[in-house]
Amino acid sequence: MKRAVVVFSGGQDSTTCLIQALQQYDEVHCVTFDYGQRHREEIDVAQALSQQLGARAHKVLDVTLLNELAVSSLTRDNIPVPAYDASASGLPSTFVPGRNILFLTLASIYAYQVEAEAVITGVCETDFSGYPDCRDEFVKALNHAIELGMARKVRFETPLMWLNKAETWALADYWQQLPLIRQQTLTCYNGIKGDGCGECAACHLRARGLSDYQDHAASVMASMLAKTGLA
Repeated sequence: MKRAVVVFSGGQDSTTCLIQALQQYDEVHCVTFDYGQRHREEIDVAQALSQQLGARAHKVLDVTLLNELAVSSLTRDNIPVPAYDASASGLPSTFVPGRNILFLTLASIYAYQVEAEAVITGVCETDFSGYPDCRDEFVKALNHAIELGMARKVRFETPLMWLNKAETWALADYWQQLPLIRQQTLTCYNGIKGDGCGECAACHLRARGLSDYQDHAASVMASMLAKTGLA
């Protein structure tokens, strides 16, 4: 039996990964992390979606220690979530130091427990928003370290790594779940489900990608299929 663990936030990217994983694996487990995040509604959204879509199990892990250590606008109410700024440079205030290091490590331990062969995460280098822990180089390096540390093979899968946001929408459409992704996921840094607040960087990236896909659906779909090998 092929098993996978999906690092699942209930956002556009991880939900698209879950939808695909359910087509490619016999058994899919979801892991959501409660790190005292600002938009905690995502935990409720993740629980509802994992059940609706048919995941085998959904575990919510308490990692609120991360909140104590990582200073970010997603972990501190006194640091405002910035509006989208095309001229911004450097690490955004929404970067949570160590988040993906911790999440992928704990997801790997859970994969060991349930005998899953893969850990799937929706990180993306093409639209990575300046987050260093979303880079392909980082994911591969940590994957190697985890295998050494656990003396067991586990494969980190990053289905969205080389897709832009328009192509991620195309992938959701390929699996006939674009309306669900648009209406029921929570990507917004201000915790608003669906199309979100329309002002934060996450909402801007999501909306621009959807608009690009709607305007150029055929070419974007062809590009996504070529990159993913689903064609």
